[in-house]
Amino acid sequence: MVSKTTEKELEIAIEKQLTGTCLEAQKGVADHGDLPFSSNHGYQLGLPQDFNARYAVDSQCFWAFLEHTQPKELEKLQKHGGDWQLKVLERFDRLIKKYGLLHLLKKGLSIDDANFQLMYPAPLASSSEKVKQNFADNIFSSTRQVRYSLSNTLEEIDLVLFINGLPFATLELKNPWTGQSARYHGQKQYREDRDINQPLLQFGRCLVHMAVDTDEIYMTTKLAGSSTFFLPFNKGHNYGAGNPPNPNGHKSAYLWQEVFSKDSVANIIQHFVRLDGSSKEPLDKRSLFFPRYHQLDVVRKLVAHASQNGVGQTYLIQHSAGSGKSNSITWAAYQLIEVYPANTEKPLFDSVIVVTDRRLLDRQLRENIKDFSEVKNIVAPAFKSSELKSALEQGKKIIITTIQKFPFIIDGIADLSDKRFAVIIDEAHSSQSGSAHDNMNRTMGKTEQIEEAVVDVQDKILQAMESRRMRGNASYFAFTATPKNTTLEKFGVKQADGSFEPFHLYSMKQAIEEGFILDVLANYTTYKSYYEIQKSIADNPLFDSAKAQKKLRSFVERHQQTIAIKAEIMLDHFIPQVVNSKKMKGKAKGMVITQNIEAAIRYYQAINRLLNERGNPFKVVIAFSGTKEVDGIEYSEAQMNGFAENETRDTFDKDEYRLLIVANKYLTGFDQPNLCAMYVDKKLQWVLAVQALSRLNRAAPKWGKKNRRFIHSGFL
Repeated sequence: MVSKTTEKELEIAIEKQLTGTCLEAQKGVADHGDLPFSSNHGYQLGLPQDFNARYAVDSQCFWAFLEHTQPKELEKLQKHGGDWQLKVLERFDRLIKKYGLLHLLKKGLSIDDANFQLMYPAPLASSSEKVKQNFADNIFSSTRQVRYSLSNTLEEIDLVLFINGLPFATLELKNPWTGQSARYHGQKQYREDRDINQPLLQFGRCLVHMAVDTDEIYMTTKLAGSSTFFLPFNKGHNYGAGNPPNPNGHKSAYLWQEVFSKDSVANIIQHFVRLDGSSKEPLDKRSLFFPRYHQLDVVRKLVAHASQNGVGQTYLIQHSAGSGKSNSITWAAYQLIEVYPANTEKPLFDSVIVVTDRRLLDRQLRENIKDFSEVKNIVAPAFKSSELKSALEQGKKIIITTIQKFPFIIDGIADLSDKRFAVIIDEAHSSQSGSAHDNMNRTMGKTEQIEEAVVDVQDKILQAMESRRMRGNASYFAFTATPKNTTLEKFGVKQADGSFEPFHLYSMKQAIEEGFILDVLANYTTYKSYYEIQKSIADNPLFDSAKAQKKLRSFVERHQQTIAIKAEIMLDHFIPQVVNSKKMKGKAKGMVITQNIEAAIRYYQAINRLLNERGNPFKVVIAFSGTKEVDGIEYSEAQMNGFAENETRDTFDKDEYRLLIVANKYLTGFDQPNLCAMYVDKKLQWVLAVQALSRLNRAAPKWGKKNRRFIHSGFL
């Protein structure tokens, strides 16, 4: 069979999958019955003339749904007389401009004494037949070539998908076979050729806008002209970006074959899409989150596996920085509450315990659960066994604790053998300071004094699990970007050859290729290579070899002098190449990684002396835990910086602070998008090397930070 390669054929392929037919077949113009489609999703075939551009609704489906499902509520309005249909549309228009479509789909529409459901939620396994029938009464529809503009009535969007007449997705379709791609042409069309002031394209009135071709998919929830930011909605291929080959059709076919099924769309609306911020804020100041494909995929696979295999499982979710782990964990926590084993009416887990050191995740969980759940106050903290028991007695479904208290939680789980738990371990940001390490040691019964050391949270978690009474009444879900072999063996899936793989993977390679993090090693330079390059570049023909020899000879001199010379080398690069060159619109920052706390203190002193000699062009921050005596003087982070230790992160974010000096603190879990240079005077290897270098990999296109990085190493 000859491949259909035009944009129109792609429209037909999607429409046939959704509805089982197409406009051409209905009109008798063309017969596409020879196309190899699976059973359709039961969408209705929408007609362009039914679209009301003023209110951005499909009038035929909107009124058909209300008349079929809620006639008594309509009668309440009809009794008052007047143009009751216009009254409904005007009320709908006012509320959607204020709260957005997501709010109305979940909360419904109230007009006088009438209350309308605009979407019936998908049923649970334990739901009644009435709930199941209500969901079946939802009208999903698909309309091609929608004329959406009131000002230019000939402008069309390729495809719009509706639920009960309300648009939840728009699609601009492209075909690489005709020289058009979603990556460029589809996004460009949304940015430059679509009037975002028209109702359909106003923020919040539609949940997602997608640029789609036969190979790739990109999405956005907010059209903002030339500033519109698209995210990939691709599966990934060969650990990188894109999509894998599809032997049965287009690479992107999973979008209309899987994601746009009725159950899938309802699940996304109910359990994934969320609107950040307060309802008191203007709608256009808020953020609408739609899951990327890997986030949708991992949560659904975790829920399905837990439902089929019951409690007592372990899962390793290896998601790189830039994967959106906070949202993935939030969605997983909420949905694991509602996991039902097959043929049972009791949830699999009594409670979900989230183990994290991210304060923001605590707040995010509370806010998101409040939006998702009709049940109030179901999130609670627990820092010891008694609090865990108390939270369960109070009916708390999501319990948040810290990495340091994890051993106590294991004890509590063992004591509550009649309860079942899902334990989500967020390792990613958990080792920012030595204090975390000390606290975990104390809970493990270790009291020896240890200078700030690299906190290996994965080892501590495994030690806690091995040293405690482990019961089969809990499943463990470990999220990490860089699992060690021991973590893989404990939480991973055993392969036929005896090796272990993560349950779900979003690789660093994919994150780099999709632009969420940067390849920091692309600009890695040793101090020796740096000076060789400096000698040869055109703008420095009179390289001072005597000065270089003097600096290099200093490496064999005593320690204090060596640090002073190293500091000078760093500033000789950082000031002209980063600060004075106005990188990242003048906001670029750097990090100095030292061997230990004493070295960090000496670097701080040396760099400040040099900056003082150069007129103090910027300020420096130091970060370390506890206190340290150097040359008979006791130092602390707060005393050296001049502000409280808990203010270091926020203070460094200010424009006047440009260098951060550390030993181990902030080597993991520290996100500073303006960080673009790193000076390493420390041997980094294995997981720590990946985590430390990842401090540089956050993309920040807002400040022009796309792929320029500098790592200056080789001082040892």
